[in-house]
Amino acid sequence: MTVIDTSQLSSFTQLLDNSVLFWGLISCGLAQLSKLFFELIVKREWRPSVLIETGGMPSSHSALVTGTAAGIGLIMGFEDPAFALATTIAFVVMYDASGIRRAAGNTAARINQLPSQNWPLPPVAPLKESLGHTKLEVFVGSLLGPAIALPGIVFIGSPLHILQSFGLA
Repeated sequence: MTVIDTSQLSSFTQLLDNSVLFWGLISCGLAQLSKLFFELIVKREWRPSVLIETGGMPSSHSALVTGTAAGIGLIMGFEDPAFALATTIAFVVMYDASGIRRAAGNTAARINQLPSQNWPLPPVAPLKESLGHTKLEVFVGSLLGPAIALPGIVFIGSPLHILQSFGLA
């Protein structure tokens, strides 16, 4: 006989009722999925590998943090300190993506151009160059996040709400 720990069930139910987290993650996932179509339309390449790569249009990290911050503001109030914290973290993530990570990718590209005879041991594989984002990629991701999260929170709700509407919870 299996004993169910009701405190864990309650925590899981609370997690399912977190519409801000759910729609922030949906924003991130849809931004990442849109990279596949962007590659197809703009570069005329079908590359499913972009679904697990960093960098590219739009920034899914920016969509995640701005969608989550906007959801916190909507639920808790835009004057709430939690919204201020979420917004601050969003700015740090977006600055890092378009600044530090992008610079690291540019440096990797320059290193990859060096002749292999310059190295005592030649590299096994080239360094990953697509690490960060352009400012446009970050900007588009930052707009996509709230554009997906806010209507989702307002009109659809949390996963628990969705399950309840189908009589599954």
